[in-house]
Amino acid sequence: MSLLEDSQLQAVSDAINAVEQNTDAELVTVLAEQADDYRYIPTLWAAVLALLAPGVIWLSGVWLETLDILLWQLGVFAVLALVLRVPVILFRIIPSSVKYWRASNLARRQFLENNLHHTRQESGVLIFVSEAEHYVEIIADRGIDQHVSEQQWQAIVDDFITAIKAGQTQQGLIACIDACGVLLAEHAPATGSKNELPNHLVLI
Repeated sequence: MSLLEDSQLQAVSDAINAVEQNTDAELVTVLAEQADDYRYIPTLWAAVLALLAPGVIWLSGVWLETLDILLWQLGVFAVLALVLRVPVILFRIIPSSVKYWRASNLARRQFLENNLHHTRQESGVLIFVSEAEHYVEIIADRGIDQHVSEQQWQAIVDDFITAIKAGQTQQGLIACIDACGVLLAEHAPATGSKNELPNHLVLI
């Protein structure tokens, strides 16, 4: 299911088009529902808790045969492996460092896969957001990055993350695009060069 309606997608494309009228930089936006499926996380937690089950049984004072304990372990593992896959629960048991690491890796892959490192003036810019992780990153190629400080990008990212947490993904994304546009128009003003990359939102 798309995170944005068709009309919202068009609004985002219009915002990108408006920005690129004033700059030679190539701006691509990528919106991911989540950066990973994290299938291994519920399995890992279920396995650890299943291994602890015999200790819990022993502390409870209940005496069970070895086969019964093994069956309990198997049952605990099977139930938890399913329950912990429920998205609301899953995203609570994933360490923040893991979520951000996966999202950051995906952002860098998208920068390469969208050929933002191959623009003529090294002026490719990626706005990447993974909604489930509340993760936003702006990656700029050398031609732009040398002119814009990390603090300037981070200020835009912080505003966008606030919008995502408030459930205002479209509004936050358009505000992010507009803010990037101001910086790009200043440091890579339009000279009439050919638009090298498509002006639309990439959904993954």
